[in-house]
Amino acid sequence: MTRNSFLSEVKDAVTPRATLLVIGVIALQLLFIASYVGALHDPKPKDVPFGVVAPQVAAEQAVTRLERLPGSPLDPRAVADAATAREQILNRDIDGALIIDPAGTTDTLLVATGGGTVLATALETITTTLEKAEQRTVRVVDVAPASLQDFDGLSSFYLVVGWCVGGYLCASILAISSGARPADPRRAAIRLAVMALVSIVGGLGGAVIVGPILGALPGSVAALWGLGALITFAVGAATLALQGVFGIVGVGLAILIVVIAGNPSAGGAFPLPMLPPFWQAIGPALPPGAGTWAARSIAYFKGNDTTASLLVLSAWAAAGIAITMAAATFRRRRAAG
Repeated sequence: MTRNSFLSEVKDAVTPRATLLVIGVIALQLLFIASYVGALHDPKPKDVPFGVVAPQVAAEQAVTRLERLPGSPLDPRAVADAATAREQILNRDIDGALIIDPAGTTDTLLVATGGGTVLATALETITTTLEKAEQRTVRVVDVAPASLQDFDGLSSFYLVVGWCVGGYLCASILAISSGARPADPRRAAIRLAVMALVSIVGGLGGAVIVGPILGALPGSVAALWGLGALITFAVGAATLALQGVFGIVGVGLAILIVVIAGNPSAGGAFPLPMLPPFWQAIGPALPPGAGTWAARSIAYFKGNDTTASLLVLSAWAAAGIAITMAAATFRRRRAAG
């Protein structure tokens, strides 16, 4: 083969479109590294909602002392009594509470490992260090303990990741099999219907695997099933919408939103109060973060405080449906015109 013929074949193979796609892959690769390392390389608690139970004067002094800790790891507030502190933890209003015993030298720290073992351990370390300096000790009580089969409370996160992967992979397969952009609204509706069926099956399968089969998560199988179906469909519909507008590039955009931005900000490996500000801000608005919060609430907090997360997931699903259908309608009208 001559040099000229070889260069000609390379030129034919490496089209401008292929070049742009390769550049896009490199960009996604670098963004993946930047996002995951940026979010997870140096986790520190920051402004963790934290209750203090004590007589009024002692509570005020303790709150002031906790507010002045270097780096502001806690956002302390006085709580009326131990029962209220427990209730607020179970409602996910606060992540922990210190109950000060003015008559003794042993105080009680309430934590919830179901919301993230790493965060509970960080709260224990902070309060133990502070109490030791005042010659006091701390007794730790876990009011919402993680399952013994749920190491570091990560099962909820991995469950949600699996549902998200199912969503964008199914949508991607539909694009690969019959074109990224559906030719008309009827075909777009068929894709959404297929996505809904896959979501129902995948949601049930995930809930059964982590519950009855592996025993990794407690909580209602039916509630986890519904959550899984919603997560899978929300991600799938959003991917179909991106494909409908941007073609095959939409798959890369879905990966950017769900995998690169969504997973490290989901509060899985490290709960939200331990992430840098940017990831704390975007996490609850993306499907992995909303899904992880809701899954933990179902498993360990009696389903409390899931409304906002379910609304976020529903918004992604509704927007995905609307944009997918609108893009197909516009394409048909443009072709007819």
